[in-house]
Amino acid sequence: MQTGGASVAGAHQKGMFGPYAMTREASGTSWQPDGTPMEGIESMNGQWATMIHGYVNLVYDHQSGARGDNQSFAESMLMATAQRPMGNGTLGLRGMVSLDPTIGKRGYPLLFQTGETADGRTPLVDRQHPHDLLMELAASYSHEVGPGAAVFGYAGLPGEPALGPTAFMHRFSGMDNPEAPLTHHWLDSTHITFGVLTAGYAWRTFKLEASAFNGREPDEHRWNIETRKFDSSSARLSWNPAPQWSLQVSHGRLDSPELLEPEVALKRTTASASYQHALASRPMQTTLAWGRNRKDPGATTDGYLLESALHIRRDTSLFGRFERVENDELFRDDEPLHGHVFKVRKLSVGVVRDFFSAGKVKFGAGALVSKYWAPAVLDSIYGASPSGYMLFFRARIAID
Repeated sequence: MQTGGASVAGAHQKGMFGPYAMTREASGTSWQPDGTPMEGIESMNGQWATMIHGYVNLVYDHQSGARGDNQSFAESMLMATAQRPMGNGTLGLRGMVSLDPTIGKRGYPLLFQTGETADGRTPLVDRQHPHDLLMELAASYSHEVGPGAAVFGYAGLPGEPALGPTAFMHRFSGMDNPEAPLTHHWLDSTHITFGVLTAGYAWRTFKLEASAFNGREPDEHRWNIETRKFDSSSARLSWNPAPQWSLQVSHGRLDSPELLEPEVALKRTTASASYQHALASRPMQTTLAWGRNRKDPGATTDGYLLESALHIRRDTSLFGRFERVENDELFRDDEPLHGHVFKVRKLSVGVVRDFFSAGKVKFGAGALVSKYWAPAVLDSIYGASPSGYMLFFRARIAID
């Protein structure tokens, strides 16, 4: 699992899920390019290798128009990992928490974003839901079965099934951006799943894995652990053909993901490619991803994402994201445009700079601006030129 920066922490440690460099591992059991920089506080305690990393963003958010809003909030994540040799394999433990529930059940303003509910009765529209206090509590064991090969098992409550690319807050290409992507619910919304079992086989540059899990999205009670039967499944094939590349394709069936539409199942297919490279000797990553949601019954919609981040200096990063989504959830049951599919595009660009350090924590500030394009029929609702911006202060665990 990586955080931002240009350190090579973890480059010489073996991964939790197979005999390869730990830098390949990202959220859940997903892969990222082997050359992705990592940062964190590493230590060895006997046979245990541990790493801690995380961040806090203090954000002022402005979204324009009648459906927009202004809000100040704090988003955060703290993750700890531990692993040790065991027999002919590796035992791994992961824990990740967030204080996002303090944002409030309605989350924060984000035009054209949809998904989940704040009160168990009405859907969130033009808002990004907060994450749960417990984002991951998981254990894994991998067993080497030959040169460069291993079988592994992963269990989480919560955890992340084998579906989609690396979650957005863990991608090097997206982690400096404090806002969630519009494509979140087409690509990686299952990154917090209350109950998941994954089994897989990794061989050199390939990984094939399958998951059984609870397909229901987290409810509005963000401080607790939820339990529900395993009713959904997924499979993912990953390939890292070179240290600069990580590709995946995945498919899953979520039995009843939405509390407000319990009779609707969802088939999700995703494909993505991440490219880790350098520009003028500074690290840069670009991710291209596509996701398709096929509701049963209901519409089939697609989401596309292209995002990049470039560390132009050790203390300064530029980031950008372009998205296109087809959304049929912008209007509620009693509104005339309910169920219509609208194609929305969004461009966000921003910069963040670290100004000083205190121990292992770096403090900085940043800003981003966003521009939306939507069908003209929505002009009377969102305005002819909807936009948004965020100003934020950041503290993150990092090493020089």
